[in-house]
Amino acid sequence: MDMNILETLVLTAHVLAALAIIGLILVQHGKGADMGAGFGAGASSTVFGSGGAGNFLTKATTTIAIAFFLTSFALAYFAKQKSEQVLDLGIPEVGVSTPELPKASESELPDL
Repeated sequence: MDMNILETLVLTAHVLAALAIIGLILVQHGKGADMGAGFGAGASSTVFGSGGAGNFLTKATTTIAIAFFLTSFALAYFAKQKSEQVLDLGIPEVGVSTPELPKASESELPDL
């Protein structure tokens, strides 16, 4: 498989994983939501019921977060490969060579 196609697939999976993590985190309720339900705030009528689907949401978030980190590593690998290809082409790096400065004779140096 061509590296550009593979990189595009990994980048697409990375963006989808990021969006899924954002969505899953926004769907979950915080620790203080149960206290509001006790005082009649209505937080107990959530999408997944009063018990919530915390276990499912936690596992799904964990799985997608692992996929996000794996795609991050893959994208870092692709970036490293591209930078090595640029160096192999003989393109000089910026700031590698420094121009030689003329040397001053002792008579031109200031007295300290």
